[in-house]
Order: sequence, then C-alpha cells, then structure tokens
Amino acid sequence: MKRSRREAAAAGGSPPSEQLLFGGPMRYDGGFVRHEETSAQAGLWTVARQIPGMLRLAWVLAWRADRAALVGVVLAEVGRAATAALSLVAVNAALGHLFASAGAAGALRAVLPAALTAGAAAGAGAVLAAVSSWGADRLSPRIQRTATVTLLDRAQRVEMAAMEDPAFNRLLESARFGINSVHRLTSESVSVLSTLLSMAATGGVLFTLSPLLLPLLVLIAAPRAWGAAVTARRRRNSVMAWLQHLRASQLIAQLLTQTYTAAEIRVHGVGAFLLHHFEQMALASDAEQARLAAAGARTRIAASAASGLAFAATFGLLGLLVSTGHLALAAAGTAVIAVRTGAADVGSLLGSVNQLFEEALYVGDLQTLTTEADARAIPTGGADLPERPDAIHVENVSFTYPGRTAPSLDKVSLVVPTGKIVALVGDNGAGKSTLARLLCGLYQPDSGTIRWDGVDTATADRAQQFASTVLLPQDFFHWPLTLRAIVTPGRPGHHDDAQTLAEAAEFAGMEHLLQQQDRGWDTLAAKGFEGGVDFSGGQWQRIGTARTYLRATTTGTDGRRPFLVIADEPTSALDPAAEVRAFDNLRRLAAEGATVLLITHRLAASASADLIYVLKDGRLVEQGTHEELMAVGADEDRPAAGSYRTAYLLQARQYAAELPGPRPAGPHPAGPRPAAEPAEGGGQ
Repeated sequence: MKRSRREAAAAGGSPPSEQLLFGGPMRYDGGFVRHEETSAQAGLWTVARQIPGMLRLAWVLAWRADRAALVGVVLAEVGRAATAALSLVAVNAALGHLFASAGAAGALRAVLPAALTAGAAAGAGAVLAAVSSWGADRLSPRIQRTATVTLLDRAQRVEMAAMEDPAFNRLLESARFGINSVHRLTSESVSVLSTLLSMAATGGVLFTLSPLLLPLLVLIAAPRAWGAAVTARRRRNSVMAWLQHLRASQLIAQLLTQTYTAAEIRVHGVGAFLLHHFEQMALASDAEQARLAAAGARTRIAASAASGLAFAATFGLLGLLVSTGHLALAAAGTAVIAVRTGAADVGSLLGSVNQLFEEALYVGDLQTLTTEADARAIPTGGADLPERPDAIHVENVSFTYPGRTAPSLDKVSLVVPTGKIVALVGDNGAGKSTLARLLCGLYQPDSGTIRWDGVDTATADRAQQFASTVLLPQDFFHWPLTLRAIVTPGRPGHHDDAQTLAEAAEFAGMEHLLQQQDRGWDTLAAKGFEGGVDFSGGQWQRIGTARTYLRATTTGTDGRRPFLVIADEPTSALDPAAEVRAFDNLRRLAAEGATVLLITHRLAASASADLIYVLKDGRLVEQGTHEELMAVGADEDRPAAGSYRTAYLLQARQYAAELPGPRPAGPHPAGPRPAAEPAEGGGQ
C-alpha cells in the first residue's frame, strides 16, 4: 500500500524541497550521530538494565570532582526517603487515632503527636531537599570543569597523526557533547536516585501495612508508565526522524539573514526561492506536530482510562479488605496516599531514566576518549637532543599518511647543515611540507631515521625537539586573539617586552599595520567581536613573520633557543616589496646562526639558498647549489634530471615577458645570476 506524503515524512523521508536543495536528508557526519540512532532505538527494558551502570558512571565523575558534595547529596536523598516513610507512618497513626476517637473529647489530643511528627518529617524533608539541591548545584559545574580540562588536556597532547585520524576525530567530537552531558547526567542521576529511594520508602510502608497492597501500586502505575513511555518514545522517534529537516530549515534561515549571501540574494533573486522552500518545509513540520498532538491525546486518554479502572479496582479491594477486617480503615487511607505518591514517582522516574540513558552515551565517549588519547599521546621524556647540532641527518625516511596507500615520502636521504639556508622545492604534493613536519617532530617516520648529530629523534625528548623549532606553515591558523598574544606564544615573559615586540614588528614590516590600529598590540584579530579587526592574507603573513622572529631570537622557559626555522611558502600572500624583504629577513636569521628550511615555489628565492633539495612524488631527485643544479641538463637515464633548471627557466621567462622590450629567445645561460634575475625585484 502506498504511503501518504505525511507518512513518508514522518518516517524520515525527504520532502521535495529538501531533495531539490540538498539532495536528501541533511545528516551530520559526526561521531555523535550514532548515539542519536542508539537512543531512538533503545527500548524501555534496554534502558532500565543500564541504570546501575549509568549511576555508577555519574558516581565516579562526582567522586573525582567533589567528594564532600557527593556524600552530602547521597545522605540528603537517603534522609528524604526516610522522612517520606516516617511521614506516611505518622499519617497512618494520626488516622488511626482519629478514627478510634471519633466524636470523643480527647480526639485532638490523641492525634496531635502523630500530626506533629508528620509535620516535622515534612519540614525535615524540605530541608534535606534544599541540601541535596545545594550539593547537586555545587557538583555539576565542578564535574563539568574536571571533564572539560581532561578533554582539552588529552586533545593537546596526542600525536599529530591522531588529530588527523577520522576515527579519532569522530570520537573527539562526540566527547565534546559529553562535556555538556556531564552536567545533565549529574542532575538526572540525583533525580533517579531520589525517585528510587522514594519508591522504596513508599513500597516499604505499603508492605508493612499489608503485603497485598504492593500489587496495587503496580496496578495503578502500570498504565501511566505505559502512556508516558509510549508518548516519550513516539516523540523521540519523531525528533530523530525530523532532525535533518530542522537542520535544513535552520540553514535556509541562516542563508537568508547573513551578510555574505546578501548580494546574491538580491541580485539573483535567491531570497524568494529560498523563502518559498522554507515555508513548504515549515508546513510539513506543522503537520508532524499536529500528528504528534493527536497521537499523544489518544495515548493519554487510553492510559487515564486504564489507570482510572485500576483506581476503581484498588478502592474496591481496599473496601473489601476493610469490611472483612483484614485492613484497618486508617491503613486504607494511608495506602491511598502511598499508592498515589508511588504512581507519580513512576512517571517521574521514566522521564529521568530516558534522559539519563542518552546523556550517559556521550559521557561514556568522554571516558573512551581519555583512554584512547592516553594510548596515542606524545611520549614524555627521552634522550636529550643537542641544543645546536652540527647537522640534521635524514636517512632513508619513508612516511605514509593514515588512510592513504601511496607514500608521501619514499626512502628520502639528505642532510640539513646548521646555520645554512636549505631550500625544498618541487611540485605540489612532492612531499616538501611532510618532510618539514617530520623534521620538527610532528610526525614520526614509518621507516628510516632522523638524527640530530648522533641522536635519533624517535627516541629523543619530543618537548626538546619542539622547543628547538620555529614553524611558519603556509596555512597557519589565524588565531582570534590579540596581536600581542599571537606573536608571543610560548614566550610569556615577552608579552610586555616593548623592545622585543618593536624588533619583531620591524623585522616583519608590521609598523604601519600597528599604527593603523587604535589599540596597537592589544588589537583583537577577530572581526565580529567588539573592537575586533579582520586582516588581509598579506597582513597575516607579516604577523606570522613577527612571531617567527620573536620565537627564533628568544629563549623559552626550558632555557632552549630554537635553531631550526621552517618557513613553508612564507610570502604567498605578500606584495612584491614585502616579499623581497621577507626573503632578506630569512637570510638575516641565517646570518645570526639559525638553520632556515625554506619551502617555496618561487625559485628566484631558492637561488640564494646554500643548498637546494628537489623532491618529486615523495622522492629526492636532485640536490646541490643553484649553480650546480642550473648546470644539469636532461638525461634519458634519469628522467627527473634537470627538472629544477627547467622550472627555473620557465619562471624566468615568465618574468622576462612582463618587462618592456623584446622577449629573450631561447633559454637563459646558467650562472651565479641568470639573465632573468633583474626582474626578481619587480616581478615579485
């Protein structure tokens, strides 16, 4: 039988608008998604079996965060259950005295002690409830803080390969949800504990009055529990099925209100198009809400009718027990109160348990991440590295990124002498950046060794390796911090060192940029926040250069001063004059004793390097000085021979073509300065 459009949508199908705009349902590709499916599919019995484990998880987290508050909460909840039981017993005694003394002059005097006891129990319960609430409110933020610090600490200490592993990233993403779930897990655990203890106290009183009364509690609570469970499950399944529809609607609303889409919305008429589909999706959502409301009403009517019949049967049974002398009238009145209280507790318990189950899934991921991150953490300690080795020796190194089959580096061997400028050149994907990351310790070779003099970095202290390196990556992150904080990471003693900051600004050519900012070094590099500023790509490269200089010329907290400066395409966004200055600055660093590893496609810059290595498809194909490589011609036995010379002359002819006058014919002669060299200053 063909389903209606509404039924298909309720089952999680894609309405026409979503199919047109997004090609189907919008589902996140994240680790948390599997928990959405798990919580939606879990039955009541499955959830109930998990209660002890979920409470144990909450207990462990709370014990680590604040033992005193945890003990206070547990004792307060136990006390509340005891006072609830005492209150029922006192009510039973009061009713007994009242019925026994009906019409007698001393009836009030006989009832008064029991009434005072019931009142005192109720008052004590209120105080204990306040104590429990205080303890829970104190526990939640401390648990959340402990969990957050744990997550962030583990994340910043794992190997780079772990951060690039899709499986680890999905786990990390799901664990982030666990941070927020920790707070809710605590509060829901307290609610579950409170309700369970209350039900135990109520059941104990009923059993004391008469063992036959316990089934009455189940008889009345069962229909309500069924109704609550069915309604919650139906709503939960609907929410899960409609999550992708909600995400699609939210995305459309965002597109209609953002600045970056405003131009096309107005010029191309995109606004009316998107608004039409938003309305269609909203109508489908309205229909789903109406379906849920009708189904919920039917379920509540059925559950109330069944519960009402159960109440009628209960009163009939109580009347029979009283009339036959098996139960005192006072006990019957107490039983009615206890049964109604217990039935209400069952409904409260179901809601708390369902929420507890879902939150525990995410918090469990937080624990899994902790274990996984510890196993993949960067090792601490190791052999001491020389503060200034004579050379870095790369010996037969191979490396393949996780998830790939082709190696990024294949048996590469080379030497990086200290105090020199060494250029890595080659096509995109040749392995230049990968080799740089291996040299600074972000990755470890799959095979082969990297030695600082005679020390293998695989067994060395990685903290020392990081402290000896300055990294200026091509795609370095644009930190949303103040310029002062961006330029001085790892150098807390220089945050307020005006002279050092001025030297860094002069080195990077940042003086004009700083003069343009009202707050100078305290300018926030985050547009969208009050006082925040957005910088261009070239300005960001100047900021990165200033950071490189400050780190390379100062000593860290461990007493080490970096000697290895890795600059990966440091001038790709700079104007010609700034680019020439940037390369001059790298030569200044080398003159001061730094080892500069320059990764560049600008071969005019590599011409001034002391040593050039040419990579192709992960292999080292040429090496030598600029003059030596320019003297190498093509060789049939070595297909890659002369690749540097060919690429250099190709760039040189391009620059020469932009100069006024006739275009040179044929290749330029090799030599210390090729014929195209005069174009370097103006062409770059």
